[in-house]
Amino acid sequence: MGEESLRKRRAEHEGQEDGQSTQSQEPPTMNLQKQAKLPPPSPARRHGLAHQLSVGLISGICMIVGTIIGSGIFVSPKSVLDNVGAVGPCLTIWAACGILATLGALCFAELGTMITKSGGEYPYLMEAFGPIPAFLFSWTSLLVTKPSSFAIICLSFAEYASAPFYPGCDPPQVVVKCLAAAAIVVITIVNSLSVKLGSYLQNFLTAAKMIIVAVIIVSGIVLLAQGKTENFKDSFKDSKISVSSISLAFYNGLWAYDGWNQLNYITEELKNPYRNLPLSIIIGIPLVTVCYVLINISYFTVMTSTELLQSQAVAVTFGDRVLYPASWIVPLFVAFSTIGSANGTCFTAGRLVYVAGREGHMLKVLSYISVKRLTPAPAIIFYGAIAIIYIIPGDINTLINYFSFAVWIFYGLTVLALIIMRFTRKELKRPIRVPIIIPVIVTLVSILLVLAPIISAPELAYLYCVLFILSGLIVYVLFVHFKFNWPQKISKPITMHLQMLLEVVPAEEVTE
Repeated sequence: MGEESLRKRRAEHEGQEDGQSTQSQEPPTMNLQKQAKLPPPSPARRHGLAHQLSVGLISGICMIVGTIIGSGIFVSPKSVLDNVGAVGPCLTIWAACGILATLGALCFAELGTMITKSGGEYPYLMEAFGPIPAFLFSWTSLLVTKPSSFAIICLSFAEYASAPFYPGCDPPQVVVKCLAAAAIVVITIVNSLSVKLGSYLQNFLTAAKMIIVAVIIVSGIVLLAQGKTENFKDSFKDSKISVSSISLAFYNGLWAYDGWNQLNYITEELKNPYRNLPLSIIIGIPLVTVCYVLINISYFTVMTSTELLQSQAVAVTFGDRVLYPASWIVPLFVAFSTIGSANGTCFTAGRLVYVAGREGHMLKVLSYISVKRLTPAPAIIFYGAIAIIYIIPGDINTLINYFSFAVWIFYGLTVLALIIMRFTRKELKRPIRVPIIIPVIVTLVSILLVLAPIISAPELAYLYCVLFILSGLIVYVLFVHFKFNWPQKISKPITMHLQMLLEVVPAEEVTE
């Protein structure tokens, strides 16, 4: 297609966008945005076909379990224990995080069936509070929460992949960070080149994830049956409980449950969603909670609190003591599990960057997609580059605290939006209606999680995070409200080179 045709169609599209609401209205010729909101979708939807899938109750439960279980359960146990100091409070925190995730997911289920627009929390915040909080969510997600999540997962992969080569000591940080950066590059390339390849990789890695979870749980049950219970005696002794320590422990525990809000993104594709959506949540998240508690119990059957805190890779230490000489299975399959989580994160979040570019919230070039592969290659590459930047200065615990602080600000605001719309938008149909006490509890816990670390143990990282979120106001006023377009003009040479190098065009140039 000629350059004139491209310019003409692009101008028409931008003219149409001027009259659109900021609530993500999807172009009629492209299904990519809906793909972005799902965990790895079916091959049919990936190729842009319009037919709908039928996801039943069992599939919904499996989707929740597969989305949540990732790197967190292999990384967070050490951090949760470090914050509370004893086995009993540690197991209690893991169970409480599961309860909170279940309550939060039920609130999102009501929102998802009440407002069926794409964009995750974006349309809910838009309906309740207007465009500015919605934009700040988009701004923070694209530049803080999503890339930092990708970085955390790849650092987790790097620690477990390198641990067997450094027995008895911690792997050098330069090795861990270089390996994490390499993982980001490989995953970015795979997802930019082929959706089908990314899908096959995800299916294999998900199966590996469930195998290692089953191995650890079954091993723990066998050890308990053999009487390995000495580490559970006086389980609350020497605990260090404070508002700050509990909040930081929750941050690390809830990181492992991240993904609890994903199922409402596929409401339209569920069979009988008003029944199966809440049932999937009520069954799926407690099932994950049971798995997480059992995995932690398994760890404590062979390690004391001190030994667990001294372990660089908890699951590797567990494997060395329980599965020897087959202990190599644990780091291998944990690495598979973490790289699978990273692959799924890249698939979804890269498309969120694409959506933001299409809506004018990021550079227009990020809304371009590959003609041959139907992947948002510029957006995925941008997302991978930001994640590598987070790897350079950060360690896992700092990034988790930074991520959790930012994400729970918007989780709390979104659930608060549900409460507000009970009074301001009474006309909206609510096929799923949770008792008002549930969103009230989740909102109060969110406020506590956000404020407690700042008040009791203030750190500059939290201030930087707040300042970055608020800096989105400047970006909104200049480039969304007043529509300054000089960044688009400056990026024009980059756009032209990307069009030639990656064979990408604006989304509106791609038809079914």
